[in-house]
Amino acid sequence: MKFLAAIGALAIVAALGSALYFYGGYYSVAAVEPHLDVVAAAVTAVREASIDKHARGTPPMALDDGAVVKAGARAFANEGCMDCHGAPGVPPDRFTKGMNPEPPALKEAGEEDDPGQIFWVVKNGIKMTGMPGFAATKADDRELWQIVAFVKKLPTVSAEEFRAWTADAAAGPVQAK
Repeated sequence: MKFLAAIGALAIVAALGSALYFYGGYYSVAAVEPHLDVVAAAVTAVREASIDKHARGTPPMALDDGAVVKAGARAFANEGCMDCHGAPGVPPDRFTKGMNPEPPALKEAGEEDDPGQIFWVVKNGIKMTGMPGFAATKADDRELWQIVAFVKKLPTVSAEEFRAWTADAAAGPVQAK
């Protein structure tokens, strides 16, 4: 019985110490400082579990259709995705170096993530990462699925292809920064 009481007392002390540390302002939220390993692991686990639970979208079109991929590349450029994530031949904007976490290059997402997961993230965003939810901008789901098609194709897209696909008669092709 004393053993259980000691464990309970230790749990209470740990909870109070954690509360003091986090709510007392001792934990730095500065973007230029990395998270503690335990915090980074917890945030990553929660993010992945949440996306896995909520991502249920089904594409309303063939994501491997060339016209859909090209429309997705244009939407990716026009909606500002490449500002944070970069694109073939276009590095992310300089301000992203001050973000924590830094926006990921999306080649890995294109290779590994399910289209429904990518759609859910683009539509809903991710709290505390700087990733906006495009549902708040009233973006059309069809356009968001086109962006998903482009992200899925992204690992094999060359800089020349991206420039050609995003060329706009009025604005000219997307330029490397």
